[in-house]
Amino acid sequence: MNKTAIRLAAVAAVAGLGIAGCSSSKKTGSGTSSSPAASTPASTGGSTSAAPSSSSGGGTASGTVGVILPDTQSSTRWETADRPALQKAFQDAGIKADIQNALGDKTKFQSIAQGMIQEKVKVLIITDIDPSTSITVEQQAKDAGIPVIDYDRLVLGGSAAYYASYDGVTVGQEQGQCLSDAMTKIGKPTGQVIWIDGSPTDNNATLFGQGAHEVLDKTQLKNVGEQKIPNWDNAQAGTTFQQLLTANGGKVDGVYVMNDGMAQSVITVLKTNGLNGKVPVTGQDATKEGLQSILRGDQTCTIYKDATNEAKAAAQLAVDLIQGKTPDGLTNSHDPKGNRDVPSILLKPELITAANVGRPIETGAVPYADVCTADVKALCDKAGIKAP
Repeated sequence: MNKTAIRLAAVAAVAGLGIAGCSSSKKTGSGTSSSPAASTPASTGGSTSAAPSSSSGGGTASGTVGVILPDTQSSTRWETADRPALQKAFQDAGIKADIQNALGDKTKFQSIAQGMIQEKVKVLIITDIDPSTSITVEQQAKDAGIPVIDYDRLVLGGSAAYYASYDGVTVGQEQGQCLSDAMTKIGKPTGQVIWIDGSPTDNNATLFGQGAHEVLDKTQLKNVGEQKIPNWDNAQAGTTFQQLLTANGGKVDGVYVMNDGMAQSVITVLKTNGLNGKVPVTGQDATKEGLQSILRGDQTCTIYKDATNEAKAAAQLAVDLIQGKTPDGLTNSHDPKGNRDVPSILLKPELITAANVGRPIETGAVPYADVCTADVKALCDKAGIKAP
């Protein structure tokens, strides 16, 4: 089965909350970011339990699923999008969930995991913040007979039973094509591009970069500086971009940025230099800040990855494991460090530009009231974005 067919099968699987048949194909998979019904999360970094819902169709699943989200700094998506989406997915499935955020702290991450293992959760779902820590946690869970699902980020060298995410290579390809098209549109198909990549320890960042390079390396655009940003740190992204810009004599025609958080820091530097709105900038996660920047003309595009679908995929895998079922019809994500293939659901992301900037709002992923505020309200009106 070809790559496109596999992706379509994966999407169809999640849409029906069942896994449709599809032959297994080796590929390196993953994806980061975002978004469902925006409800206010519980206290940031705290624990939230999603109790069974009497009106939901949850089958015969029972027991608690433990979920560890990574942080609140790399992207707002984890609390504003993924937490509520996961809560709803588990409630709809009729199972309990203990959802906690490690707040970017490796020690806290391991402490939360050990607590969940001691509580004998039926399934552990984690989003990696540090490979060595995640590998240790996954082995501890495995030793305790608890299956692990890698959520959004594949842990290289780990032992997770399954992986649920968006297709990371496709994310990068969409970002790269967006930048290439924008550069051609402004009459600079051979222009100078600075790259701001994600964390060197995050397999997703590797995949995004792979996809972007597949597209941009075939163009005449010039890569005049590229730097990975540890921990997806937004402030460091701004500092690094300023350094690369200075090293290039203050010249830049386009900026490839892997996510919206870092893109905002890049845009701040561009504003200081009078270049915002003149230089195409990419992003990812369809955050409210990213959408506002697109509306203002400071950001060219972002990538929308509806967290509702990603959460449903992970929840369905958890339910199957609790019920003793072996999910079928999955594709494989190859883990080169562990030299193994991990059964996976890989979803297809959606490119967001000024032409469809209202889509994440219309689908309920990002609240209208969060985006269309102050000076942006008139821009929302002009774009035809209406309050629900």
